[in-house]
Parts: sequence; C-alpha cells; structure tokens
Amino acid sequence: MFNKMTRREFGALTLAALALPRLASAQRVGGVRLGVQTYSFRELPRTPGGDATAAITSAMQSIGLTDCELWSPQIEPAAAGGRGRTPEQIREAREALRTWRVSTPLDHFRGIKGAYARAGASIYAYNYSFGNDFTDEEFNRGFEMARALGARIITASTTLSVARRVVPFAEKHKMAVAVHNHSNTKDPNEFATPESFAAAIALSKYFKVNLDIGHFTAANYDPVAYLREHHADITNLHLKDRKKDQGDNTPWGTGDTKIREVLALLKREKWPIRAFIEYEYRGTAGAVDEVKQCFDYAKAALA
Repeated sequence: MFNKMTRREFGALTLAALALPRLASAQRVGGVRLGVQTYSFRELPRTPGGDATAAITSAMQSIGLTDCELWSPQIEPAAAGGRGRTPEQIREAREALRTWRVSTPLDHFRGIKGAYARAGASIYAYNYSFGNDFTDEEFNRGFEMARALGARIITASTTLSVARRVVPFAEKHKMAVAVHNHSNTKDPNEFATPESFAAAIALSKYFKVNLDIGHFTAANYDPVAYLREHHADITNLHLKDRKKDQGDNTPWGTGDTKIREVLALLKREKWPIRAFIEYEYRGTAGAVDEVKQCFDYAKAALA
C-alpha cells in the first residue's frame, strides 16, 4: 500500500510537469477552470493522412476555450476498415496501433503540444485509457507521450484489475492517473461507485479521480455530495447531463445532473479542480455549436 498524496504534493507534482515555459492557461470563469474533453469534437474531420489536431484547435479557438483533456484516438492512426472487419483484420489493426504507440518518436507528440500552444491552448490531461490487452511497453509509453504533450496527468477509462498493473508505471514517472467513471454499477471491476473510486485511490498516491458527473448521476449518486467529501482526490470533472436510473445523455439543463450546483460549489470553495465540457448528447447543431452552447451554459451558471 502506498501513502496517500496530499493536495500540496499533488500541486508540486503538476508544477514539476511544467519544465518549459507555460504558453497557455486554463480558461477561468468566476475563478473556475473550464475546458473541454476533446471527445466532444469526435465528429470533426482529420487532416488527410494526419490527425484531428488542426480541427480541434480551430474549434477551441472559435469557441474561446484554451484548456483541454486530449482524447488519445484523435492523435492516433485512424482505424482502417470500420465495421465488418474480420477477426484477423482486427488483430492486425491492434498490432499496428501497438507498434505506432511504442515506436513513434516523442518529438511527434512535442509537435502536437506546439500546435496547441500556437493556437493559444494547452493540454492539461492525456486521456489514454489503459486496456486489458496493453503490454508493459504501452503502459510505459503512455506516460512518455503524456509528458511530451505537456499534459500534467493521465485520465483513463479502465478497470480496477488493469489499474493495478498501471501502478508501477505511475510510480516510475511520478505522474497522476485519474480514473474515469461510467455508470455500470453491477460490475465491481468497473469504476462507477464511490467504493470503486476508493479502491483506485488506495492503490497509490498517484491515483486520483476524474469524476464524470453525468455518469455518476445516471448511477444514482450525488456528484455534489461526492465532490464536497472527496474534492482533494479529484483532478477534473466531466460536465454532462444525464437522467437518473441509467438514463440518456440530454442537452444541458434537461436531465437530472446538478451541473449548476457543481459549478457553484467549485466557485464558492475555490478548489483547483478543472471542469471539462463533454458533449455527448445527440445534438443537431454540430459539435462546435453544441460545445459553445454548453460553454455558454457553464458561464451563465458561474455569473
């Protein structure tokens, strides 16, 4: 069992990640650090033969956002073939991705960091979701990529059994890993309940919580109460609106998630917890306009 990391130690850790001059800062509204999970821009086109960096940074500039959690598939090679692939094609694609992860020069990721900086943006977190099929090389490389991108932490949709395998790499790189929750409360290996978060935090002082308040609500938990009690272990939030009882994602303000109350609590307590917009409902205006509407909702809540 590892000792618990204090808020001061975590702050020192994130500052240590900033060896180079800081080129962009978190968007603050009412003292609350707002940003975007770039999964929100999943529908935007990739540069032919490249990745989604140009589309994402352009979208962020047009909305007025400067801070993000970068979803790893948007800088990894696009999956070839789509639906209908044979098992052999799936296996080959997985091996190709593994090879790309462990062999792509770190300067490639430093270049992505530079592209964000030129757009006036920064990458706070690298969303690199450790899977059961990851090799040790892939675990290790995730931390190296995150550091090269300028990220302070890694966020991950993973499982408790896989998280245990990640511990020595988090310890080696001295980088926090914030586990992200969904709403599957029936599987004890999934992160969805306060108890599952506690199990992650107990693994290492480098393990933290990336609280998705929409999924937490859908699992019939109260994000305000959890935030109030466990704020020292939370690095960042995903802001979205869902209905209780495993309900759907909905446009903000139409579900059961206490988005306004969560933002008000962050404003009042001045906790250094980032709140990232995650556009996941089925909107009709397109990703950029939908994220802008969510951003406007958050700004109004913090006015």
